[in-house]
Amino acid sequence: MGALLMTSTTPVPTSTPTVRTPPLTEPSGWHEIRLTVNGEPVTAPVESRLLLSDFLRDRLGLTGTHVGCEHGVCGACTVLLDGEPVRSCLTLAVQCEGAELRTVESLAPDDAPLTDVQRAFHECHGMQCGFCTPGFLMTTTALTDRPERPGATEVADALSGHLCRCTGYRNIRRSVGRALDETYGECAK
Repeated sequence: MGALLMTSTTPVPTSTPTVRTPPLTEPSGWHEIRLTVNGEPVTAPVESRLLLSDFLRDRLGLTGTHVGCEHGVCGACTVLLDGEPVRSCLTLAVQCEGAELRTVESLAPDDAPLTDVQRAFHECHGMQCGFCTPGFLMTTTALTDRPERPGATEVADALSGHLCRCTGYRNIRRSVGRALDETYGECAK
């Protein structure tokens, strides 16, 4: 038996299909935001619904901000917004208009010496796989930036929103304690 050859009488289109882009009919769909990120001024057009974590990672290339749960539970995406820790996976980029934003990349840029917080985490082995570390570092940095040493309850509250799947938190707590001691002097035991 011979092979059956089928031919089509339908002409093949020669033009390329029209590429459709999402309509921008809603005037509030896009916003131009101005903010300072790690000491540098940034101006960018963003969609109303763009998450800060996506803005930092995808638009600015600051991939030190990790995205774990995308529900604000794990704390890996924590950044400092006007000095306060926030979950970047729950914050819209448009909410940062005019703000001062710090990510983990701001801690020791361009091979600068480690900060007291980073050094404490290194010396006390406060990290294992490192995925949660940026969030812990940024929250601890906020604690060390306070005018007075935070108490044990304040520290526990600040760290309670962070999850680490590798450790029992012992070395993380030691790291935070060491960073606070470096900043404020040793705590009376």
